[in-house]
Amino acid sequence: MFYLVIFLFVSGYVAIALEHKLAVDKAAIALITGALIWICIAFGGNTIYPAVSSFQDYLQTHPDATAVEFVIRHELSGHLGHIGEVLFFLLGVMTIIEIIDSHGGFSMLSKMIKTTNKVKLLWFFSFLTFFMSAVLDNMSTTILMIILMWKLVSGKTTRWFFTAMIVIAANTGGAWSPIGDVTTIMLWIGGQVNALQIILQLLVPSLICMLVPLVVVSLNMKGETISTLRTDRIKSLVPTTDRERWIILLSGIGGLLLVPPFRSVTHLPSYMGVLLVLAIMWMMTEIMYRKKQKELKMALTMTRVLKEIDTSTIFFLLGILLAVAGLESAGHLQLLGHFCDEKVHNIYVINLIIGMLSSVVNNVPLVAGSMGMYDLVSPDVLAATSDPAKAAYLKHFVADGSFWELLAYSAATGGNILIIGSLSGIAAMGLAKIDFLWYMKKFSLLAFAGYLSGIAAYYLIDG
Repeated sequence: MFYLVIFLFVSGYVAIALEHKLAVDKAAIALITGALIWICIAFGGNTIYPAVSSFQDYLQTHPDATAVEFVIRHELSGHLGHIGEVLFFLLGVMTIIEIIDSHGGFSMLSKMIKTTNKVKLLWFFSFLTFFMSAVLDNMSTTILMIILMWKLVSGKTTRWFFTAMIVIAANTGGAWSPIGDVTTIMLWIGGQVNALQIILQLLVPSLICMLVPLVVVSLNMKGETISTLRTDRIKSLVPTTDRERWIILLSGIGGLLLVPPFRSVTHLPSYMGVLLVLAIMWMMTEIMYRKKQKELKMALTMTRVLKEIDTSTIFFLLGILLAVAGLESAGHLQLLGHFCDEKVHNIYVINLIIGMLSSVVNNVPLVAGSMGMYDLVSPDVLAATSDPAKAAYLKHFVADGSFWELLAYSAATGGNILIIGSLSGIAAMGLAKIDFLWYMKKFSLLAFAGYLSGIAAYYLIDG
């Protein structure tokens, strides 16, 4: 059963990579993979868990417990609690973004853009995406920026260049914020990183990672772009006033910005802050539009907004996180962590490899796997370590340690190397019909150069 779990995990990943050829949604594949792995663990628990230390610890307080009971009451329930925090957080954020978009909030940003110069527009979209993805999730930011860019930029090749830079900016922008990327959310919720510390440590490396390809592309881009859908001709289909749109936009983004302070002050999970913001915005919209005509109000109701949420993404993440939790529970990830410690034993090389893998493999399971491979070292354990060399190595794995910060950077930005390396890249392929080989030819080396430059910058900052 131990090796069957590995086979199921690898097979699930291959099937996800071949999603379009198989004509089966990746969410269904991920859910099947996660479910089958836990079924194998439940049936094979008697052969797997006797060698797992957590089961031995459980027997100390529950001497009559069976492996199946341990799987259900301890392992699966425990992992589901952590997974639920991530999923509820993302579900709340996605709903808030959809409220802003459906009420015309993001259309206000398009009215602020006046220039038609290609290079100026490229820098504008890159920096706007970089900072917006630090507040919103990078996939949603990518979708919104591509839709906005499509109204302002003409020409297929030009649009592809803009799309590629938007993807890179979204992933680099999500790396330095505790709420910008799924992986940083996981590390922040897990306690591996602190909100303020990760911003201070990763802002400059992430910015450099974006600037390297941006500067090179800018040097080779010339001319003006004139679209038939310039901002002065954009007409919103949403029956709201400019004042109402600004209120929705500022309250949504402002509410998300207050989630990290909310967590620090109340010590409650982050999803509680997001759900509070969602509830406030829900009430605001109900009050704002209660006097509108019935047919106009129906277009703005939360019932309509909730129907637009991409729930398949939530189920995909649920399946992936369940599958990775199974590998952690059965001891696979611990074995892999010990192998890296013995053969590599360098956090920069380990994270460099993780980042390169994230260009092929989804970064969510990579980070989830890394969190399972390496324990979060407490200050007491570090203080009790008498060996100076071992203590120096363990220092990288304390809260806000170099390993976790570099993991957040590598997993988020390594996906830039290939267009399929991130959810934002996959979304861009669907929206802009950008070609895989074109991206690899024009941007893969630039993205890799930016990725390495960011790691070098972090090395200098970290000392």
